[in-house]
Amino acid sequence: MDVRKPIATNGGYWLPKFGDLWKTQIEALKAQFGKAIEEVRMPPDYPTDVPIVYVRKDEIVPVLNYLKTDSKMDYGFLADLTATDEQKEPRFEVVYNLFSHSSLCRIRVKVRVADGDEVPTAISVWEGANWAEREVYDMFGVKFRGHPDLRRILMDIRWVGHPLRKDYPLKGYQVFADAEPVDPTLLD
Repeated sequence: MDVRKPIATNGGYWLPKFGDLWKTQIEALKAQFGKAIEEVRMPPDYPTDVPIVYVRKDEIVPVLNYLKTDSKMDYGFLADLTATDEQKEPRFEVVYNLFSHSSLCRIRVKVRVADGDEVPTAISVWEGANWAEREVYDMFGVKFRGHPDLRRILMDIRWVGHPLRKDYPLKGYQVFADAEPVDPTLLD
């Protein structure tokens, strides 16, 4: 099976619909940010349905802001913010999936992050990135520099480790005999 063969999806095959627009947008990104763009993976050259733009971590906030506010881009919706554990250095990829309500197309922006490094927070661009960044921190241990409240959001605060790292034990159960203590700073 050739993964690059177009298949029908609920939205149809995207390359004929958005291919020219994506090329124009990628060229504009390269012209605006130059060396901040590390790599671009375009369908069908790679097995991906949307363009993937790899950005240097220190430049991620200006790139995301440009993608959101520039009229040629107009990716105003942060559809998802997650991460992947690549099991090689740089170990993690922080993934920003963006959607444009005006053109109805998507683009994926990624940042490569070494274990222990920090990524600038995207809260200044999308306030909704707050909880997604906390989830990435909780599950993978990736820290976001400048985040106003970077603490666990899904796991008990006593949990040791980050469950979505690929080196986390499959049966890494942690059982607590009592309920999670209430953070006194949250009580009023």
